[in-house]
Amino acid sequence: MSISTRKASIKELAEIVGATVHGDTDVIISGIATLELAKQSELSFFTNRKYHKFLLTTQASIVILHPDDVDSCPTNAILSDDPYLAYAKIATWLTKDEQNKIQIASSAIIAANVTIGKNTNIEAHVVIGEGTKIGNNVRLSAGCVIGDNVNIANGTIIYPNASIYSNVMIGENTIIHSGAVIGSDGFGIANDKGQWFKVPQLGTVIIGDNVEVGANTTIDRGAIEDTVIENGVKLDNLIQIAHNVRIGENTAIAGCVGIAGSSTIGKHCAIGGGSGILGHLTIADHVHITATSLVTKSINESGVYSSGTPLQENAQWHKNFIRFKQLDKMARRLTALEKKS
Repeated sequence: MSISTRKASIKELAEIVGATVHGDTDVIISGIATLELAKQSELSFFTNRKYHKFLLTTQASIVILHPDDVDSCPTNAILSDDPYLAYAKIATWLTKDEQNKIQIASSAIIAANVTIGKNTNIEAHVVIGEGTKIGNNVRLSAGCVIGDNVNIANGTIIYPNASIYSNVMIGENTIIHSGAVIGSDGFGIANDKGQWFKVPQLGTVIIGDNVEVGANTTIDRGAIEDTVIENGVKLDNLIQIAHNVRIGENTAIAGCVGIAGSSTIGKHCAIGGGSGILGHLTIADHVHITATSLVTKSINESGVYSSGTPLQENAQWHKNFIRFKQLDKMARRLTALEKKS
């Protein structure tokens, strides 16, 4: 499968990312495809050695790759020290929709005192509550529900059926995908003689600029203080962020991560899919937590951290698990033997 794009020359594309051209500077492309499936007039990229065999035989007119790999490329190339980043920027430029579909659907329900900026697109069945402010060049896709006194800054896109509760603040050029819920109540309950009594959640959610929130991700409002997602944070699908959590700038979190209340995650962190972070913890800047790890205490220094047992054949895993339960007895025997020797 290939993706149709606007037409562009290799020279134009290289200038976007400040890269070098190898080959015919006038060659034109009008689509994007993988190395294996690309045809003439299409662009591809090479970053993973597993696909080297496809590079050798690709029919693409242009391949984005590292200068070290140019000798293996049978076609024109854009040479970049970071080919994947170069591809991301070029593909964004090639596929950007320049048509301004400025419209407010007749089925949208908008409170009387809502402020709407220029070049705004509000699609079918969107609901916008009282006192909400929407900036310029915002897109609210079909079925979104925007509560009272929400502030959505310029250039933000909210995809279908996302729900933004009252008083939430969303920064510029942020993307919120379908099914996301921003500002729902945090899990605050107090025990009253065996029955649970709901604790009011009085804070809100503040999302910075250039943030991306994945499909069906949920971000709870703060109990008293706010839940804060700082600039440049990237959140995958199906993430749960509890009340009063703070996530630092440019941190990326993969799918199915759960972060309990009042934890603070630093800047430039990476958290692997399926990980869990207990409440009231602090994670330093530049921490990488690998997939399915459980964080039970604060991490005060940058670095890579892991927990959990990687996949094994079942019989071997069962033997190892039995031995794991015997570790304490084995340690006691070893200590006794050492005392005798």
